Formats: sequence, C-alpha cells, structure tokens
Amino acid sequence: MNNLSLKVKKIIVLVLILAVPGFLYYLLTVKGKNRYKPLAIYGPKQVAKTGHRYHGKYIPDTIYHKIGNFELTNQLGKPVTVKDFEYKVFVVNFFYANCPEVCAAVNKNIERLAWAYRKNRMVKFVSITVDPQRDNPAVLLNYAKTYRLPADKWMFLTGDTSVTYNLARKGFLVNAVKAGDEFIFSNQLILIDAEKRIRGNYNGTSLPDVVRLNDEIKVQISEELRKIKAPD
Repeated sequence: MNNLSLKVKKIIVLVLILAVPGFLYYLLTVKGKNRYKPLAIYGPKQVAKTGHRYHGKYIPDTIYHKIGNFELTNQLGKPVTVKDFEYKVFVVNFFYANCPEVCAAVNKNIERLAWAYRKNRMVKFVSITVDPQRDNPAVLLNYAKTYRLPADKWMFLTGDTSVTYNLARKGFLVNAVKAGDEFIFSNQLILIDAEKRIRGNYNGTSLPDVVRLNDEIKVQISEELRKIKAPD
C-alpha cells in the first residue's frame, strides 16, 4: 500500500470516529427522552431492600457493581484516586511501556479519542501499567510525550501490583497478571460512568469497537447531563 492510500485510509478513520458518532448522538437526543436509550450496566448486581414506584408499580432498587477506591500515581508523580473522577466519564485500559505492537495499536486509538475530547472536561482517559517495576512516573511521562496530551486528560498510572492487579480483576473485571517474564492482560477499553459503574467494553485494536465507544461516550455524556438537570 502506497503513502497516498495510507493517508486516505487515515482520513476515512478520522471521519468515522468524529463525524458518524456525532450523527448518531443527534439521532439519540434530538427527539427528546422517548428516543434516548441508556447504556447497559455491566458486572454483578443484587436486589436492594429499597425500591421506588414507577407508574404506580413498586420496583425494587438494584445495587450495581462499582469501581472501588484506589490510589495510584500519574506520570507527573502526583497521587490519583477515584475522587479525581467525580462527575466524570472515563475510559480505562491496561498496558506497559515495553509492550510490543498491541499496546501501541490500542493507545493510538485512545489518542484519536482523547484528541477528539480534549476540550471536554467531563471525559478522561486512563492507562494503567501492569509493569510498575519498570514503569515509574518518569518512564510514563516520557511515554506520554509521544501522544502530546495533557496529564489531566490522559493519565498514565502506576502503582504496586497488589493494587493494580486487584483493581483490574475486581474493579474493572478484566485480567491482569504476570506469568514468568510475560504480562497477561486485557486489551479492552472500559467505559466508566460518573457513578463508577462499567457501561461498556470494547476491543482496543478493533476500529468498529473504537467507533462504537465514541458513540457510547456521547450517549453516556447525555445521561450524565440529564442527571444534573433532573429535579430532586
């Protein structure tokens, strides 16, 4: 494939990521609440002892799986906890700096998304290393320079494996483990809502999945704004 064909392909990718999702978002919201379909909520759930009435019918409340608290360190050496994502929608993935092509492919797709949302304060992107022994803040800062996005938009986080691996498995519900000299972890992108619930999982190397994620980020933004505007 020649350079011209590659450039055309990149332009098509950008159009798919930026233009098509915006059109879908319009279709979902322009006609009002009757056209709005919220995203699914993933993970284990249980029926609460409380409930509410809807059109005169009593409906038990549901307790959904949520990401627990954590404390990690970003590429600037500053602590990051779950409180840093209050009222935010964020996308999470796992990686490591010395990872071969797959991490580069996933993070390139994240870069496109993060660039598209660079001015939206409600949306954050988070990449957590599975190799904290080598990926200290200085290494992550150098790695992040490749993508030229501010640390408050795209956070590269490190921390002890007892925290990060547990957070991956029990919080984000994906695999992360070191087996000998190899790291086994998911290439999924995980969409988290403002209540710290999982709202979507996407193959980070798949263009259709990345386009779908972009669609669904906009859907989730709409849901969060509806919550803010809704009366008490």
